[in-house]
Amino acid sequence: MNRSDRHIVYQDAQTVKTRRRARVFAGIVPAAALFYDGKEPAMSENRELHQYWEVWYPQAAATGLLLARGLIAPTKTLLFHAPAEVITVEVSDHQGQRLAYGTDLKQTDATPICRLRQEGERITRQDIWPTEAELGLLVLLPGGEVGTLKSWWHAADKKEWRWQVEFYNTIR
Repeated sequence: MNRSDRHIVYQDAQTVKTRRRARVFAGIVPAAALFYDGKEPAMSENRELHQYWEVWYPQAAATGLLLARGLIAPTKTLLFHAPAEVITVEVSDHQGQRLAYGTDLKQTDATPICRLRQEGERITRQDIWPTEAELGLLVLLPGGEVGTLKSWWHAADKKEWRWQVEFYNTIR
């Protein structure tokens, strides 16, 4: 498939599910990130309980640049590592129905982590230096991996930090 064909596939997509598949074919989303094999991503038996969290950089390319897409159990708070100065966030269910959306969420501070919160149908952003209160929260990394924040330390001048994230995966 050449570059112009990829664009047509993306442009012709009508449903959210088809758009997501089109992103895979167009090379916008790596197929491995979705476990794409012509079926839906492999998940546990309760897959319908999971949510997609997508983070976009809206000021790149014609329609923005996907920074991360993670599939997780429902949550109202998610940390995101290395956010751009402006991001757009969409939360959707396993059928592609939008649950919450935040557009052009601007950076509030120069930090390595931002806290994304779902408040009804709206997503808010707060740039933070994690504290003990954030330990145990999920962290979405650029590319789509999601882990649990296990520890965080930063220097008083905030010029260095050390952190640990635990990852767990299943294809059952």
